[in-house]
Amino acid sequence: MMDSSSPCDQSLLSAECEEGINEDENLYQKLLLQAAQEMQSQVTPNSKPIKPEPGFCVKTKTSDGGKVFVNICQSSQVPPPPDISEAELVELLQSEDPSGFRVPMSLGEPHAEIDNSSNGCTAYDVVINPKFYNKTKGSELVLEFLIAVSFEGLENKYDLQLCREWKILKNRKFLGSIADQNIRTKPRPGIQELESRLGESPPLTLTVEPPQGEPQYLIAEISLPKVPSSRSLVLDLGEDRMVLSARPSLYHLDCFLPFIIDPESSAAQHHRGTRILTITMPVIGSA
Repeated sequence: MMDSSSPCDQSLLSAECEEGINEDENLYQKLLLQAAQEMQSQVTPNSKPIKPEPGFCVKTKTSDGGKVFVNICQSSQVPPPPDISEAELVELLQSEDPSGFRVPMSLGEPHAEIDNSSNGCTAYDVVINPKFYNKTKGSELVLEFLIAVSFEGLENKYDLQLCREWKILKNRKFLGSIADQNIRTKPRPGIQELESRLGESPPLTLTVEPPQGEPQYLIAEISLPKVPSSRSLVLDLGEDRMVLSARPSLYHLDCFLPFIIDPESSAAQHHRGTRILTITMPVIGSA
């Protein structure tokens, strides 16, 4: 479905803007790019700058015909997703909740560029961990999955609708200039912990409500069979991170969340009978 014979791909190869952009328009496009790069380079609190390395460039278009390029980049500063085999990925995609597997990524601001035909276009930089990036080299399934979740991430963040017919550029790894990005960092949660006494990692199940459409709540269920009462639990929630400790050194859980949540409005309940801790977290954005 991705070959050059597809109708959608043929339309991508045709010029979608008028020929002969004049010098003033070219200057305007460059100024837009410079402004976007300057905005992206500004460091915000609880963040750190990263310098993405180029990977490959995907060509597609928006629902209204605008030409779009997605630069898939890599940086070790972006955390990797859980390790998953191709067979496990197939099983996940066929399951009722394929959204349970999340790929951490940093989505850069749109920047105006000029393509090889001297036509205006828009480019986005998507940064992932090199470990997961390398998986795309040996698996067409992983490659298509990465592009699909990258498109979904851009659509959710920038209110886009991208064509699902795409083409990877053969002779260039990126379009335009790849700007530095800022990713969120969190100070280590203020709980007392010694590396030799953290305790075992408890089973964790994450679900979203409602199951279909835009998620409103992220629900975590953590099985704690050795914990009879919530009085021994210390829970620390950040916007995209959850840390749980069960004293004395029974359990320890430290994980990043697939969504941005509202810690202040979250609620936790420990069921003494099942010994399951349920944490309900309002979703306020994509991670």
